[in-house]
Amino acid sequence: MVVRTHSNGTSIPGLRVGAANARRYFPKTMGTVELRLGDLQIQCTLPQSFWAGEPEIHDPRLGEWLKFKIPQDRRNPDPIELRMIQSGVNTFTLLSPPSRERRSARLAPAA
Repeated sequence: MVVRTHSNGTSIPGLRVGAANARRYFPKTMGTVELRLGDLQIQCTLPQSFWAGEPEIHDPRLGEWLKFKIPQDRRNPDPIELRMIQSGVNTFTLLSPPSRERRSARLAPAA
């Protein structure tokens, strides 16, 4: 699934999952979700508002990982798309976007 970075006005960024993804992948009985962030695995609480129009995951550890993996240019507050792959019943692996160098190399025409 595709998710986006999200800021709720605090200094801790999070993820916006989207309403359709929340309904499809996150049953209301799921109170927590495990996120695999490279070598790090964290457990995040899903508030009731997650299923009531605010499908967002916020956690200080997730926020720090996002800041480290996705340095935001302060002049460009646009959300960044990431891939989140289900890897268990309530476990998802979050993939950081490719670096700019790798994206540029992939898009370069063949010589």
